[in-house]
Amino acid sequence: MMNALESTSTRPYLIRALYDWCTDNGLTPYVAVLVDETVQVPREYVKNGEIVLNISFDATSSLKLGNDFIEFKARFAGSAREIIVPVSRVIAIYARENGQGMAFPVPVAGGADDDGGKPSPLSSVPAAGGVANGETRIVQLVTPEQAAPVDMPEGEPPRPPSGPRPALKRVK
Repeated sequence: MMNALESTSTRPYLIRALYDWCTDNGLTPYVAVLVDETVQVPREYVKNGEIVLNISFDATSSLKLGNDFIEFKARFAGSAREIIVPVSRVIAIYARENGQGMAFPVPVAGGADDDGGKPSPLSSVPAAGGVANGETRIVQLVTPEQAAPVDMPEGEPPRPPSGPRPALKRVK
């Protein structure tokens, strides 16, 4: 019998499942990636050591969601680029339209964050029930408009976001 430490990572399976969920529901799957020398992306689009990539069918070609790498071709400013992201560097996958998805533990090298000690915005997501660092946690990413107001009285249900509903626009 295989124990949890000997089994393969659940990360690539969860990424594929959430990708399928997004596409089945007409949503746009985005991945947030912690960039280091193993990640092949256009460096000019990396901000604070991270990049967010649209991995939808319309934005990519030859998409492969493998167990070790996410590979595809995409256009950046009209120029075709080949993208290769180690699955271990994916820190979140979510739907652009509603923020629903999953964040993963941020990989650390040598006990410090890879970007010079500056924590990733997603690395500060609090663990439910005080779960120890390094354990997988499931969170729902929300936009500031969807977040409950700080001064909301206890027991009152959250109000739905105001304004127009998000809509997809196909540009050819």
